[in-house]
Amino acid sequence: MAEETKPPGEEAAKKPARAAAERKPPAAKEAAAEPSPHVTDSRLGLRTGVPAVKKGTKEQLPIDPMPPGETPFEAPDLASRREVMWMAAGWGLFGFATLTETAMLVSFLFPRAPFDPAQLFKIGPPDQYLPNTVSEAFKKSNQVWICNEEYNGKRILYALSTICTHLGCTPNWLEADQKFKCPCHGSGFYPTGINFEGPAPRPLERFMIFIGDDGQVNVDKTKKFQQEKGEWDDPDSYIAV
Repeated sequence: MAEETKPPGEEAAKKPARAAAERKPPAAKEAAAEPSPHVTDSRLGLRTGVPAVKKGTKEQLPIDPMPPGETPFEAPDLASRREVMWMAAGWGLFGFATLTETAMLVSFLFPRAPFDPAQLFKIGPPDQYLPNTVSEAFKKSNQVWICNEEYNGKRILYALSTICTHLGCTPNWLEADQKFKCPCHGSGFYPTGINFEGPAPRPLERFMIFIGDDGQVNVDKTKKFQQEKGEWDDPDSYIAV
């Protein structure tokens, strides 16, 4: 029996139709492959508490119902400005107290060595200080002048304080003018220490002075003598030379 032959035109027309059918996915697969923006975006609303918006539009989407066993997100309450200020003040005080206690502990464990000048010291034999002279050899190291002057008709050797009796500045010895002159407020003192110009209310102070067993002159700054109290007549305030 002879084979039935089809017209060539009919077979050519069926090929494009089959190719189009193969390329087109089923409707069910197409729906399953495309993710639902409604579900994804609305879950964002559950997490943030803000209604979700469909991508590319301003349309708000409803929030999905909460799954069993889960609780909705609740934003924590923020502290007020007053509460923040109180917290900052509290932490500041705590830090200050901690630093203070640390400094006290360090000071206790590592005490500072005293750097004050010696209160009792030797200045050499008395004959090295010539009459009518003011020695500044111990001005910087011990804050005293060693003077050999006449006072009340007697030649004496005495130790004079370098601290001005006005506000505590350090006067300068002016050899040409034969006076102590304070650079702060202009107080002036004679070589004896008596004040005669400026705001200084009283003379300079003397310190105890004596000759030791070794023949050396000693100055003891722990004991002071004030002229206005009549203490310059005390034999411990000078050495007769």
